[in-house]
Amino acid sequence: MKYALGVEYSGTAYCGWQRQPHCDSVQQHLEAALGFVADHPVDLVCAGRTDSGVHAIEQVAHFTTSAERSERAWMLGANCRLPRDIRIKWVLPVSDEFHARYSARSRAYRYIILNAEVPSAIFHDRTSWEFRSLDHELMHDCAQMFIGEHDFSSFRAVGCQSKSASRCVHEVSVTRRGQLLYLDIRANAFLYHMVRNLAGTLIAVGKGERDKAWCSEVFQARNRDLAEVTAPAAGLYFLQAFYEKQFKLPNVTQKPVLF
Repeated sequence: MKYALGVEYSGTAYCGWQRQPHCDSVQQHLEAALGFVADHPVDLVCAGRTDSGVHAIEQVAHFTTSAERSERAWMLGANCRLPRDIRIKWVLPVSDEFHARYSARSRAYRYIILNAEVPSAIFHDRTSWEFRSLDHELMHDCAQMFIGEHDFSSFRAVGCQSKSASRCVHEVSVTRRGQLLYLDIRANAFLYHMVRNLAGTLIAVGKGERDKAWCSEVFQARNRDLAEVTAPAAGLYFLQAFYEKQFKLPNVTQKPVLF
C-alpha cells in the first residue's frame, strides 16, 4: 500500500526536512515513528524539502508499506512517538500513481515579518523582525513583477542544485494585519532559498532603501550578487502543496492563530 500524509512542524530545532547523518531532521523523526508502527523501515518522500529553521503547516509526504494498519492507527501511533514540534495531521491511502513531489502541481509558502519597534519574546523563532516601518503596499506592487514564468537566478542560493532557474509564479501578495506582514507566494516549484531571497529584497523596498526600478534591474540581471541579503529562516512556512482532484487529498489548510 501507498499512503500520503500531511505533516505540521516547527523547524526551529531541526536542520531541515531532509535526513542527514550529522544533525536532527524532520524526516528522520517521522521515518522512525512510522517505522515503529509498520514494524519495518519506512522511507518518506515529501512535496518540498524545507531548510534549517523553516516551518510547515501542511507538508505532504508519501511512503509505501506491506503493513496493514488503519489510517487512524498510522496517525495516532506515529504521533505518540514524535516530538511535540512534529505532528501528523492526516494519513490517507493513495494510488500507486501518486508521488508527493512529482504529482504536486504547485506549492505555497508564507513569509511572516513582525514589523514592530521591539522583537517578540514569544514569536522570536516564528517570525522575521524589522523595526523600521515597512510600506507593505509598495512591497506588494513590486512583487507583482515576479508573476509568470521567469528566470529567478537573482534569487537562488549559491548551493542550489537545480538544473534550471526558470520557475512559474502563479500568485504573490504582501498584506498587513496590525504589526504582522505576510508575503504569500505560490509557484510550480521553488529554487533553494528563493522565497527568503525575494523577501530580503522586498523588505529593502519596503524600508525605502531601494525602489521598484532597482528591484526590476536586479530581477532582469539574473545575478544573485546584486540582490539583497537572505531573510531569516524563522519567518518562512511551507503552507501546502496542490494536487489534482483525482488523488482526493485534503485541500483546506487549518492555519494557527499566528496566521
